[in-house]
Amino acid sequence: MKYTEEHEWLKVDGDEVVVGITEHAAEQLGDLVFIELPEEGVTVARGDEIVTIESVKAASDIAAPLDGVITEVNPAIVANPALVNEDPMEDGWFFKMTLNDPGELETLMDEEAYQEYIA
Repeated sequence: MKYTEEHEWLKVDGDEVVVGITEHAAEQLGDLVFIELPEEGVTVARGDEIVTIESVKAASDIAAPLDGVITEVNPAIVANPALVNEDPMEDGWFFKMTLNDPGELETLMDEEAYQEYIA
């Protein structure tokens, strides 16, 4: 798995990358009450704000971690945003994407570097 400074995780799954937010991010946000996901098939660039989330504490946007195309979104978290709080690293994933350049994954943090980053 790889991690961003914006507290997103990325897991390679075949030709796609699954993206979600870390347990640390879910704890910081508090109870999620609303999630708006990007459209499938849309092309995104690293840093584009593509997900809107609202919690009991605040509203936030989540940026695309890398350049690519959104291939699938997780409708379960739209229907039940609490899934992200309950299981951010598995069932609470946000979207899947294909990357324009899979080599860009190497620019992201590994687990050890991310743990040091949040410490």
